[in-house]
Amino acid sequence: MAGRRRRRGHPRQARSPPLPSPGEPSPLPSPGEPSPLESNALREVAVAESSSKKTCHALSSTRSFAPSPDVWADLLDSLLLQIIVLVSSFHDLLAFIGTCRSWRAVLSSLPPLFTFNIPPLHLRPDDYDSHPHCRYIKHSLLSNISWQLVDPAKQTSSLSCSAPQNLQVHMQYLGCSYGYLIFSNMEQCLLVNVYSGATVRPPKLKFTDNRNVYYGALVAPINLSNSRLLFCSRSSMFQWQVGSDFWSEHPLGVQYIVQIVSFKGEIFAIDSLQRLHRIQLEPQRSMQEVAVVWDADMFLGLWNAPWLVVCGDMLLLVYFSVSIDPFSRLSGTFNVFRLDFQVEPAKWVKVDDLGDNALFVSFDRRNPTFSCLGPEKWGGKRNCIYIANPSADSNERWSVVEVGQVVLDPKLCTNSAEKNLPRAPWRQLQSLWELPSFVYGVGQ
Repeated sequence: MAGRRRRRGHPRQARSPPLPSPGEPSPLPSPGEPSPLESNALREVAVAESSSKKTCHALSSTRSFAPSPDVWADLLDSLLLQIIVLVSSFHDLLAFIGTCRSWRAVLSSLPPLFTFNIPPLHLRPDDYDSHPHCRYIKHSLLSNISWQLVDPAKQTSSLSCSAPQNLQVHMQYLGCSYGYLIFSNMEQCLLVNVYSGATVRPPKLKFTDNRNVYYGALVAPINLSNSRLLFCSRSSMFQWQVGSDFWSEHPLGVQYIVQIVSFKGEIFAIDSLQRLHRIQLEPQRSMQEVAVVWDADMFLGLWNAPWLVVCGDMLLLVYFSVSIDPFSRLSGTFNVFRLDFQVEPAKWVKVDDLGDNALFVSFDRRNPTFSCLGPEKWGGKRNCIYIANPSADSNERWSVVEVGQVVLDPKLCTNSAEKNLPRAPWRQLQSLWELPSFVYGVGQ
């Protein structure tokens, strides 16, 4: 591949996209926009559902190259690979995609394990509530839900997106993963693409315990054959293999599952008692607790909020410990621990410095977490935790805290406690970090 030159007008053909779910309109490319990055990604790049009249407007253009398109289309693949490695933000990726068809075709030939080292986008609902603990509304009218996407590398522009206007149905928010917001109202389920607004409709969920579903998560990009959607209730885990027409139900047997992540081909979950579990879906579903020795610093504080974060070849636990001083003032500290699988039993080992990494979390732990290597390339800060929720005394969209730094912000400390309460999962969509679904598994 390295020494090959692409011929103009004959780009590599992408594979045919999967058929849409029953009753779901097929999203179509918007007139005048470039072709999507990958057919299997449900055509998220520059798409619009013709029946939904969804609006999604970028405030800046990605086509800013002056030379003739023929010049760019003739570049050797080896040079294009060097350019891809330099992509450090979502805006850079859009610029690459929008250059020409030949460049887009190169992305489909990347190795399956290739991942872009870019910061996630910040999603903030337009009806953002800075005091989510005061809200007890369980369901939202989906047609009224809209949000702003902001690239941390280019905060001067944003993307306005919304759910399709024809979704006149009330649903509760269950989580977000691999570029999709997940909603349900007992039987009906809906996945909404955070970037395009396109929808995926799983089959109806017809089980006795579906009223208590509080969490939903994809375990792989939705365009992959092994992708599954998991729903958790108080006593059951429901599983839908993407593309099938049925759900299966399995006993849960643990406390509330608060987060599910995929790491090195395995699925891990953490429950409300902060126990770690390994989930196996094939050939049959099973869940086994992972024996783990805790670090002494993990017992500090009145309450703690943990997040699992995949960072390169490490599975990390971000631990926010909140304490109260004699004057009843709240303070918190972000510590990071690495799971050492080389010892038996496994052990959480404290990480004093993240090195040239930054981590991204949100206080609703059903939302995805991210890591980014070399954040200073896009104006970020190393060894820091980026929290999707803003602090009390700042007009910024999010908060940035250095690992080990004492946080005196009562709003952040209170929010971390609220998200541990049993009633918290019923709340509405709040600020979070996410990447558009077409970024995941680009080489698959």
